[in-house]
Amino acid sequence: MSTSQDYQESASELDESLHEQEQEARRIATRENAKHVLRESGLAEMLQSINKNLLKGRGHFEEYDSLILFRWGTHSTRRHMWIEVRGSSLLFRLHPHRTCANSAPICDGEYHTFTAAMWSDREFLKAELKKYYDRPVAETSAD
Repeated sequence: MSTSQDYQESASELDESLHEQEQEARRIATRENAKHVLRESGLAEMLQSINKNLLKGRGHFEEYDSLILFRWGTHSTRRHMWIEVRGSSLLFRLHPHRTCANSAPICDGEYHTFTAAMWSDREFLKAELKKYYDRPVAETSAD
């Protein structure tokens, strides 16, 4: 015979399973949105081009659900670009600094944000990407 304890345990397991499925669905939706934005903006192609043409394939990419970390350099000259996708916006993480005076890209002192209207102008995005490549974030030594 079933007890109320057995029912509570099975209901709890079912709730946990549904919660995990919801989280996984949300994660997959976030990842698919990021792929879409990176493809539509042309940024994925631009980063591949930098790696192929300027770095001769010596850079490498770390991909997360809505984040790309593009790294290059040696142990003493390590550099990176940290790019996040939030909704339809691209965010380039920078060294913390004062908020920029320019209105494009949007600056909050930590990220430069490109809205869909901004990144749809490929030449503008390409010019900004060149700035981030020319002055990348240096990684600290793990010594």
